[in-house]
Amino acid sequence: MSNMLIFGMGYAAGHLAARLRARGWEVIGTTRDGRGGSIAFADAPAVLAALRDATHILSSVPPADGGDPVLARYGEAIAVAPARWVGYLSSTGVYGDARGAWVDESAPVLGRRADRNAADAAWRALRGDGRVLRLPGIYGPGRSILDRIRDGRAHRIALPGQVFSRIHVDDIAGGVIASFRGPAGVYNLADDAPCSQNRLVEWGCAMLGAPLPPLQSPDDAALSPAARAFYAENRRVANGKAKRLLGWAPTYPTWREGLRTMLD
Repeated sequence: MSNMLIFGMGYAAGHLAARLRARGWEVIGTTRDGRGGSIAFADAPAVLAALRDATHILSSVPPADGGDPVLARYGEAIAVAPARWVGYLSSTGVYGDARGAWVDESAPVLGRRADRNAADAAWRALRGDGRVLRLPGIYGPGRSILDRIRDGRAHRIALPGQVFSRIHVDDIAGGVIASFRGPAGVYNLADDAPCSQNRLVEWGCAMLGAPLPPLQSPDDAALSPAARAFYAENRRVANGKAKRLLGWAPTYPTWREGLRTMLD
C-alpha cells in the first residue's frame, strides 16, 4: 500500500490527501496540535515512526522565523528515509519581480524573501529524488475572488500592466500525483492564463451581478503589508516543463473554467 506523510495539512495538502485516500492510499499529516487524526508536529517519536513507514513524503509548510521548521527538526531523518518520493510545495515568489515577463524553472532565484529562497534551495539539495513544486496564487472552493467579492474584501488597484499567475487547488493535487511517475527536479504548477487582479475582480463581479469596487491607488485602498507585497511583484509563470516531463495539464487551464465550476 502507498503511504504518504504530509507535513502541514493545510488547504492544498488537504485536497491532495482527499484525492489519495479516494484511491486507497493511507495518508497521515502533521498539525500543530495533532487533532483530527493527525500527528502533532512536535511529537518526534510519532513523526519519526511515520517517516519510516512512508513511501511518499510531502511538506507544505512555509518557512517561518527565518528558516524551514520541517528541515530544522526532521531534515536529517527525511534525507535518509526509505520513501521513494519526497516533495516540497514551494512558491513562485522565489523568482521575484520579473516586470511582467515569463519565468520558467531556469530563472534565477531572486525573491524578496530570503527565508523562502533558502527553504526552496534546501529542499532541492536534500536528496536526489526530490521534487520542488513552485506554486503561484492558489484558489479554489472557499478561497477565491468570488468569496472576496461576496465578503466585500475585493479591491481594484490602479497599477497598469500588473499581471499574475494562479493555480486551482485541484490542479496542485493533480500535479503532485503526476510527479510521482516523473523525474525529480523543480516544476512550476500554474495555469495557462496569467492576468491582472483587476480583470479577475471584474469577471467575478459580472458572474455574481455585484457592483465593481472602486479603482484605487495602493495607499487609498489601505492594503495590508501582505497585499502590498503581492502587488509589488509582476510576472507570468510558465508551466511547460511540468507538461512535458510529468504529462500534467491543468484541469482548469484558465481562471474562467475554475470560477465557473465554483459558481455552479
